[in-house]
Amino acid sequence: MLLRQMRYFAAIVEKNSFTEAAEECYISQSAISQQIQSLEAELGVRLIVRENRKFHLTQAGEFFYSRCVGVLDEIDNICKKTAAIEKENRRKLRIGYINGYIGTELHRAVADFTEEYPDIDIEIVSGTHEQLYEFHSTKSIDMSFSDQRRAFSETFHNFPVFSAYVHIELSSKNPLSTKTSLEISELVKTPCILITDQKHDVQEKDYFSNYLDFKGDYLTANNLEDARIQVSANRGFLLLEGVNNLPQMGMTIRRIPLYKDGKPYRKNYYAYWSMEKTDSYYQEFANILKRTFEQ
Repeated sequence: MLLRQMRYFAAIVEKNSFTEAAEECYISQSAISQQIQSLEAELGVRLIVRENRKFHLTQAGEFFYSRCVGVLDEIDNICKKTAAIEKENRRKLRIGYINGYIGTELHRAVADFTEEYPDIDIEIVSGTHEQLYEFHSTKSIDMSFSDQRRAFSETFHNFPVFSAYVHIELSSKNPLSTKTSLEISELVKTPCILITDQKHDVQEKDYFSNYLDFKGDYLTANNLEDARIQVSANRGFLLLEGVNNLPQMGMTIRRIPLYKDGKPYRKNYYAYWSMEKTDSYYQEFANILKRTFEQ
């Protein structure tokens, strides 16, 4: 009770009004007067002398207020630091995902997981396959959602999430945009736009050249928005991850299934997290993500 009474007393002095202090403290004027009387009784001294509608502090009141302000500030600081420690110690799940992915499944999985585990904070970043690999190496992320490009590591959980057909986005101005499907060989004269940074563009180009057997030129974009601007300008085509049944972009961009040797091109996607991470919620998020794609 003494702490609350100290706050009431400080408010009265700072507002120079019992009425305004009572409003600030969300109590009645009679209640705040009673609390000050109780404080004076506990201290055994008078702090405030009231004269009609005015008041002044006694010498003891002035001393008490000067010390009171410092104590209240220190208590507020302690409370803030205590709350900050709790926030810092909240469990986190840091997820990285392949930057060409445009589906809604990941966001829905995050929403479902957060509803079930409200005490776990989720942070999400995107990157190229190589960037996600580096994020794992530096422990910047806990889990990644990406396609498979390396042999599975025994130090990681390699949890299958889904298998999907690969699509491209192409400008409606490109003559190839009228087709219902496209072979990778048909795109040789159209540059492939890769979402990557300068540090990783060589690895990305090598991967698509070798794995897709794409023999054309490449352009790079910093992000999905930049890549789609280049597509709209008919500068190249964009490979997309996890399109599934998303609607077409509109009049300027066409989304077309990609074929290779007469067959739809597919990619397998996995959730990866270190074997060292033994908390059950890693597996639970992977399960929710897989269910979301199955839906």
